[in-house]
Amino acid sequence: MAPKRGGKVVSAKKKPEKAVNPLFEKRPKQFGIGGALPPKRDMSRFVKWPKVVQIQRKRRILKQRLKVPPALNQFTKTLDKNLATSLFKMLLKYRPEDRAAKKERLLVKATAEAEGKDPGVSKKPIVVKYGLNHVTYLIEQNKAQLVVIAHDVDPIELVVWLPALCRKMEIPYCIVKGKARLGTIVHKKTASVLCLTTVKNEDKLEFSKILEAIKANFNDKYDEHRKKWGGGIMGSKSQAKTKAKEKLLAKEAAQRLT
Repeated sequence: MAPKRGGKVVSAKKKPEKAVNPLFEKRPKQFGIGGALPPKRDMSRFVKWPKVVQIQRKRRILKQRLKVPPALNQFTKTLDKNLATSLFKMLLKYRPEDRAAKKERLLVKATAEAEGKDPGVSKKPIVVKYGLNHVTYLIEQNKAQLVVIAHDVDPIELVVWLPALCRKMEIPYCIVKGKARLGTIVHKKTASVLCLTTVKNEDKLEFSKILEAIKANFNDKYDEHRKKWGGGIMGSKSQAKTKAKEKLLAKEAAQRLT
């Protein structure tokens, strides 16, 4: 478009040219066939995950979407991190002997017997008890002082009744994260439930503090947890649709009033 008569002609500002080094020639990358490799992208969305991973993820989403009855929902309320750390420190002090230690102990005993020496009757060690049947027996006999239940036992029906039994027998119980974590204490891959029947005199004060905190979090809140349903959390798209529907209904109701 031509400038108006009598108007001032604005001169375009010239950009300062960059000094180009003639030794280095600019060669832009060509990403076509046979060209440069494309930059790395996050392809996790397009990965065909193993069936086990797919099942885990689908189950997790289903548990969020469906209504979960209180008996199962109580396993989502686990022990807090600080208290769980102090509890596991305590449990590690009372780890049962592993296979190598047992073999060594029996070898020493057999050697002493072969030499005609008296091996001596040692006291029964204070250790963590494990195994669902064994722990259930200890609870029924009122010998257990603390019961530790894993939150991810599969099938959950194996331990779903344990909190009710512990409350009936007035035994402190807690739900912690990870059956694998419980398993490491007793030299197994996994453990559904652990139990302590007694502790050494030097640990009694610390153990009583842990018991008080666990009672306050689980035994005293049993009635509250028994009435609380879980799940029913819909996805982001579904929530957005519901909000839009509610907004529309509210708008219609306001129009009717006016």
